Formats: sequence, structure tokens, C-alpha cells
Amino acid sequence: MYCYMARQPILDAQKNLYGYELLFRDGESNAFPNINDDEATSKLITEHHLLMGVEKITGGQLAFINFSADTLIHHFPTSINPKSMVIEILETVPISSELMTACKQLHGMGYQLALDDHDFDPKWDIFLPYISIIKVDVQQFNLLQISKYVSRVRHYNVTLLAEKVETAEEFNKLRQLGFQLFQGYFFARPEMLKHKNISSSKLNLMLLIAEASKVELNFDDLSQIVERDLGLSYKLLRFVNSASFAREKPIGSLKHAMVYMGEAELKKFIALLALANLSENNGSELLNMSVVRARFCDQLAALNQDELNPPSAFLTGLFSLVDALLEQPLAGLLQDLPILPEIKSALLEHRGKLGQYLELAKAFERADWESQQQLTRQTLNKAVDLSPVYLEAVDWAHGLMLTAREEDKV
Repeated sequence: MYCYMARQPILDAQKNLYGYELLFRDGESNAFPNINDDEATSKLITEHHLLMGVEKITGGQLAFINFSADTLIHHFPTSINPKSMVIEILETVPISSELMTACKQLHGMGYQLALDDHDFDPKWDIFLPYISIIKVDVQQFNLLQISKYVSRVRHYNVTLLAEKVETAEEFNKLRQLGFQLFQGYFFARPEMLKHKNISSSKLNLMLLIAEASKVELNFDDLSQIVERDLGLSYKLLRFVNSASFAREKPIGSLKHAMVYMGEAELKKFIALLALANLSENNGSELLNMSVVRARFCDQLAALNQDELNPPSAFLTGLFSLVDALLEQPLAGLLQDLPILPEIKSALLEHRGKLGQYLELAKAFERADWESQQQLTRQTLNKAVDLSPVYLEAVDWAHGLMLTAREEDKV
């Protein structure tokens, strides 16, 4: 029996990462909408938190976790540090004196409580003194209904979280109404802005991306590119020398790096560094998601024994959110990005093996386990538990991003 996990980002009003909602299900039953809430929460704690720790899954960010009535009453959340978690009370939980007592006790122990999918029913008002966050599915109500409710609860010390925000327009209106946290497709999908050309100052980064997509790395061409930008060259060397990737001896030159790491690995880091610098003024969580997808797709390619040079699966995952990072429509952007045609086909049309790898990554993000299982069989020609592979990708990306942030401080 397997336990599956996905995480969905929650952002603040400045689009900075605030935490993740963790979604855990029993994949073997293949009936996810009807899974027993107590069983799902039990598996969350026993098969994920106790094995590897919620903090590792979230990279140290807050974890938003659903709990049913019985798990709350029996204090299941207390096995997790209150500084690491927000307890979400499911909208289907029946109100009782036992539930009220449990909420008071958990609140007194320092846990943040959230009402999930709140429907504005006044019956929940007696819980509000112990509630830190109210989550509202904004697709279920119009703006007038939401505005009236916000006014009614304004005197409570609660933070409003908008779920299922799908557009930048919705995000901006809800922010004006007083919502402070946001979750939904406004983050995963790009904001459709008027097309902008990439500035000439970023030409070197584009050329680096092109080098990473080639079958054979031309070290002379690579040297000429990075020599035009001393800061970029310095960052690349520090990046390769970082704790996450260093070998027994420090690396002193790009040629040394290529020999020591191998071309395929070096190309991945060149592409990652270029994309990070292209998107330096946008949210780091988008880049983090891109790196998770890149690592996961790369591992799928290895399982399928694909040719790893150039690292096409890695690049497919890495550039899958490039439109959101650069705030440009994907189709127009890919005309300017010098990457392989099969990668462009995977990104635009979800075609080929690369497209399947990317769809598998997205299925994990959505916690769409039925699609994930079907895609796994189609892609690998057998049923395989890929949840450890995905968790490893999350952990790898966290280590990489942590190292990158530390290097930026130097």
C-alpha cells in the first residue's frame, strides 16, 4: 500500500511563499474523492511526517494540513510542531462540544487553526476566537457576498485566505477586499500581459540556454559567453563549487567543472543559473517549482533509460514555468528561447515522452492520483510507485535553492 503526497503553494499579497497545503491520499484504493478523512490524516502522520518530517516536505515553510473531527478530538496534530503547521478544519466536520474543546486546547498549545472551504455559515462564529485563518473558495461566491462576509468578521483577529484564485484580476480585487493569503491558478498560470521583448542585456543568458540544449558542449563558445559577464562567471563557479554539488576537490575553472561533473550535469546547472538570472525579479517559489519538475522529469528519463545528453527531460521541467517567471505568453516566448524543438513541443503541446514526463509532474502537484497512475503506466509501461521519486525531487530542489540563496549572500 502506498501513500501519495502533493503540495500546493500558498502566497501572501506580494506573491511571496507563505506555506504549502499538503494533500495526502491512499493511492491503492484509486477512489480518491471518497477516501476516509481519518485514514488520509493517519497516513499523513504515520507514513510521511514520522518517516521524513513535514518540515522536510515543505522546505521549512508552514504546512497546511486537513484534519477531520475525530483526529482533532484525539489530538492527532500534536505530533507535529505547532510552529510548522496550520490545522485546517474540514468544512464537513460536525460541530460539537468535543470539537470546541479540542479547538480551545489546540489554540492554547500554540497551534494555528484554519476553517477550510468556509461557507459563511454563522454556526461557525463561536469558533472564530480560536481561528487564525479563514479559507474561502472564491469560485463559490460572488464578490458582493464575499465583501459582506469580510465586513462581518472584520473585528475578529483572523487572516483571510482566498482559495481557487484563477486570474490576476481576481487576485487584485480580493487583495483590495482584505484577503492576505492566496492559493490557486493565478500562481501556476502566467498572467497574460502585453508581449514584451527580452532585453538585449539578457542575450548572454539566452545564449547559455542554447548551449545547454546542444548535444555537444562547445567549451570555447561557453567561455566567450561567460567572459562577457564576470559576475555570471563567478556565480557559475560558486554554484558548481557549492556544498550540494562539490566533489572531493574544489573546482577552479569551467573546463575543470565540465571534466569533473560531466557535460550533462554541467548543462543542467548552466540552464538553471541562466533561468534564475532571467527571472531574478520574480517569485523564488516559481523557480523552486521549476526545479522540482526538472529533477522529477530527469529521474523519469533515467528510469526509462533515455539518452541524458542533452538533458532534455531536465530542461523540459525547468522551462515549464518560464512564461510565469518572465511574465510573457509561452508561445511567443518560446520563439525567442533557443531550446530544442522536442522540448518546445512538450511545453506547448504536451507531445512525446517529454510531454508525458511533464504531465506526470503536474499530476503530482495537483494530487490527481488517478491520472498519475495512468500516466505512469503509459510512460514506464508498468505500475510503479513514483512518490519516493517525487519526494526526492522536492528535497533536491530545496537543497539547491537553499544553497543558491546562501551563495547570493556572499
